[in-house]
Amino acid sequence: MWKSQSSIRKSTDMKRAWLGLGGNLDDVPKAMAVALRRLHTEPNVKVVTVSSVYRTPPWGVEDQPWFHNCCAEIATDLAPDALLEMCQAVEREGKRERIVRWGPRTIDVDILMIEGTLLASETLTVPHPRMLERAFVLVPLADIAGDVSVNGATIAQHCTRIDDQNLEIAVAGGDWWKD
Repeated sequence: MWKSQSSIRKSTDMKRAWLGLGGNLDDVPKAMAVALRRLHTEPNVKVVTVSSVYRTPPWGVEDQPWFHNCCAEIATDLAPDALLEMCQAVEREGKRERIVRWGPRTIDVDILMIEGTLLASETLTVPHPRMLERAFVLVPLADIAGDVSVNGATIAQHCTRIDDQNLEIAVAGGDWWKD
């Protein structure tokens, strides 16, 4: 179980951050709901809103089952590295194994954006470096953050430049993760 190690890892104010969640092994919507509820129980993280769940074709390694993906807006006062550590702990709790890059997984929790943050370190890049190339990120992100700007355009504007024809809504609405 992840616990914040020190107040040094916290930033001074709550910031909005956006996460991408997904997977393609086992019951992914259930795994994403467990991950979101787990994050929401942390004192330094509150889930604000969640997109619908989309069923999406594999990306990168195409010979694998389709994925389920969603995005969530959270409020947090954790520093980016501490938030990354928490997301990775949630993945481990969800039995995530990193065997093949872009390969099958039970759960994936990626930091997409953090309000007011541009970061490029050995372990984390914010905004996520490939998010604008991926319909499985942009479409659910547009559900909850269409008016947020990244690289000079809103998420909704970036969505108009991608092929989203193969995405299907698997679970509609944003409250599916609560029960």
